[in-house]
Amino acid sequence: MTTETESGAPHTADRTLLLVDDDNAFRQRLGLTLERRGYTVAAVASVAEARGIAAELKPAYAVLDMRLGDGNGLDLVGELRALRPGIRIVMLTGYGNLATAVAAVKAGAVDYLPKPADPDAILNALLAPGEAKPAPPEEPMSADRVKWEHIQRVYELCDRNVSETARRLKMHRRTLQRILSKRSPR
Repeated sequence: MTTETESGAPHTADRTLLLVDDDNAFRQRLGLTLERRGYTVAAVASVAEARGIAAELKPAYAVLDMRLGDGNGLDLVGELRALRPGIRIVMLTGYGNLATAVAAVKAGAVDYLPKPADPDAILNALLAPGEAKPAPPEEPMSADRVKWEHIQRVYELCDRNVSETARRLKMHRRTLQRILSKRSPR
């Protein structure tokens, strides 16, 4: 049985985490990383799957993508809080704006992070005590790395179609091909 502290934060003994993201590669990498750090991760790709797992698991933590194939991760925040009032929720999105960030926090998310999100940043947000904001990362991603991650995400969203990715990123196809052929920056 899980307990919650007086502040409403999950007790550290319960390390169940619901991960909802429709990007298969990202979900698998993040899920594996979190499992290696001692969390029991239930990783799903849709709102419908998340509802089923959440009702059964009642997780202590959740990491939700904003845009999902069958709905909006923001809709899950209230539902998860109803199942477990002390749940710690972090919203992730590749399409962030101020309005959705405010809506996520008002709904009960503890933080709102842009994709690509570093696992350390996600854990810092999940584990920040009470209403405290997580500290900024000691070694944030370089601008080159953020750009590279964004290009990779759009490339995956376009089913690895170089021409479509170049069109969406408003860059020349050959420039994109050169970027994709290089290793990721640090």
